[in-house]
Amino acid sequence: MINRRNFLTTVAVGTASAAALAACGTGGGTSAGETGSAENPVTINYTWWGNDDRAERTRKAIALFESKNPDIKVNGNFTDFAGYWQKRATEAAGGGLPDVMQWDLSYLRDYGQRNQLLDLGTVKINTDAFDKSLLPSGQIRGKTYGIPTSTNAFAVYYDPAKLATLGIAEPTGKWTYKEFNDFLTEVGTKSKSAIFGSTDYTGVWWMFNIWLRQNNIEAFTEDGKLGFTKDDMKKWWNQTAGLRGTPAIITEERVTQLAPKSPFGSNVTATEVTWDNFMAGYLADSGAKELKLVPVPSDDPDNLGLFLKPSMLMVASAKTKFKDAAARFIDFMVNDPEVGQIFKTSRGVPASKTQRDGTTFEGTDKLVVDYEKSIEQYLKEAPEPPIVGFGTLEASFKRVSSDLNYGKLTIDGAADAWFKEAEDLIKQNA
Repeated sequence: MINRRNFLTTVAVGTASAAALAACGTGGGTSAGETGSAENPVTINYTWWGNDDRAERTRKAIALFESKNPDIKVNGNFTDFAGYWQKRATEAAGGGLPDVMQWDLSYLRDYGQRNQLLDLGTVKINTDAFDKSLLPSGQIRGKTYGIPTSTNAFAVYYDPAKLATLGIAEPTGKWTYKEFNDFLTEVGTKSKSAIFGSTDYTGVWWMFNIWLRQNNIEAFTEDGKLGFTKDDMKKWWNQTAGLRGTPAIITEERVTQLAPKSPFGSNVTATEVTWDNFMAGYLADSGAKELKLVPVPSDDPDNLGLFLKPSMLMVASAKTKFKDAAARFIDFMVNDPEVGQIFKTSRGVPASKTQRDGTTFEGTDKLVVDYEKSIEQYLKEAPEPPIVGFGTLEASFKRVSSDLNYGKLTIDGAADAWFKEAEDLIKQNA
């Protein structure tokens, strides 16, 4: 994991190695300030994270954009999620972020507040078809740095075929944490450890965030401090204390062996707790004929702690030489109905009503759309961009949880370790 202190230092020094990396964010073709033509198009660089399925869909969308905009060429590349942010930090240190980027809410404030992202309010992007309650998730201090491509919500995935083989009834999604844990134990026991119940859901930051919301606890205060206590975190990690080391939860060693595929995508677990827009990727990885979604557990049936989050956003480099081309590409990717047909729900449910209404949802894609409709009554306000450094806090949460599952840390030790990192980071950015 990239060291947060080093990250802040390299971002601050900025231009030290700009010459070496400038090509990343300046595009190509005609000189700065000019528009391209079919004979001499401008070239913008676009990067995203994801698996091969997303890469194939993205390349189709790029080809469609280029066919409709012959004066612009898009040079695309992708990597996995962890490697993606390491590359962005390196590029930011040299002043050479790509022209257009797929972005995550976790990192928006880090880069936006340091003026490394383009204020998209200064270029032409149509946001008329977006829910007004969703747009603030891409805004910081009155400026728009990100446009949501889509929405997603947390859910419990399960493979009905695996459950049928084990003689286990399909869940309704109306369950407490104890009932959910009992379900995971039943899967592991009846399969005789051939299939684990799930990965340890307490190792996922956003599920912890949902649990906090279920208990009316805010993750962060308005002044950028932690809104929960160390005891809250210990209580959360204790949710699965009795499952670790049993067939209910896959071991951390096995998770590492299966990477980069997930245990669920590798057909080693029967369920997974994560974002609903992972459906296409899980189907591609697992080869399953069908996967289903139900709500996460909650001890309060009237408060599931759920919300619609921008599954990802589109942003542009503040230093791009081709603002118009970048804006046209972003507008196309978030609004064009044909792009919706290409991605379906693999990026989440399209955030733009224009794109959503122009997309035909069938089969598993309809399941994702229907799932978000089914939880409408439980949805609460979407979170604003998290505090500076949240991406690092989320990564450290996963790492500390991993050490907990490896047995390297006790629950008390894990909470102490994470709080120490969090408090140090918050102090640095005070």
